[in-house]
Amino acid sequence: TGTAYSKLTPVQKYSIPIILAGRDLMACAQTGSGKTVAFLLPIVAQMMRDGVTASSFKELQEPECIIVAPTRELINQIFLEARKFVYGTCIRPVVIYGGTQTGHSIRQLEQGCNVLCATPGRLIDIIEREKIGLHHVKYLVLDEADRMLDMGFGLDMKKLTSYPSMPPKDKRQTLMFSATFPEAVQSENASVSNCSESELLFNIGYERTLVFVDKKKKADYIAAFLCQENIPTTSIHGDREQRERELALHDFRSGKCAVLVATSVAARGLDIENVQHVINFDLPSTIEEYVHRIGRTGRCGNTGRAVCFFDNNSDELLCGKKVCVNMCKSCSSRRFSTARVG
Repeated sequence: TGTAYSKLTPVQKYSIPIILAGRDLMACAQTGSGKTVAFLLPIVAQMMRDGVTASSFKELQEPECIIVAPTRELINQIFLEARKFVYGTCIRPVVIYGGTQTGHSIRQLEQGCNVLCATPGRLIDIIEREKIGLHHVKYLVLDEADRMLDMGFGLDMKKLTSYPSMPPKDKRQTLMFSATFPEAVQSENASVSNCSESELLFNIGYERTLVFVDKKKKADYIAAFLCQENIPTTSIHGDREQRERELALHDFRSGKCAVLVATSVAARGLDIENVQHVINFDLPSTIEEYVHRIGRTGRCGNTGRAVCFFDNNSDELLCGKKVCVNMCKSCSSRRFSTARVG
């Protein structure tokens, strides 16, 4: 490869065995610590073990690995590293990104593609043009994952993981890397991955459910996760364009999406028929906001159910107030509480 490695860096030391073991991973390490090698080396090794070879001159290419990064410069850097690692093998990497002619990207793909390096917008465009199939994806790598959320690519990531042809998460490996995972993003990932909320939604099934969160980024993040879990979900918040907000509400009202994840932009005044459940993933800061949120269910004589998740640390200011005393009952011992509304 032209690069000599005498000693593994910490992120490589821990990531490589985890990836080789077939497990999902979220890794945080400072810039220059070798994160790209940490995921490329085990992925290429496993692809060589599996005898992967590129199928050239096909209109529809089905890569085994998709690597997504937020900027053109970063994704091109990853591609150049991938090209070094696969030199002399039958594995073919391709890079596609915006700012170049789409036709050029398509011609590169048609020559064969096992490892697709892409920015989010161009990737979605190429998939929708039916030039890329997702059935064979075994590795989905999100590099600078938190930056993609910051740059507004959360919906693109949700769209990618919710394509019917994308293998479910237990049939592929999802690897998230970044130099900076803020605590908020780490806690969101941990809580969403293991939280009772997803179990609750599985139990609810496909009844119409409205989930409230406190941050715009978290709305997209949770919606993306639930779509990955095969729960049809959309999101609405203040950073989405009006057309997107109206489409999200239409999908929720029509039943196309059983779950709507929203900030307080959807708490007041919206009259949506037959909302059976409201989930406060994040507790509101005031009693008035709480009343408006749970008022989205149990309307017009119907009975609904409101569920509140709470954290003893971040939600402690609510303790002793009416919302906590009446709805949570015992903050110190229970993770969430329910109440009938209507």
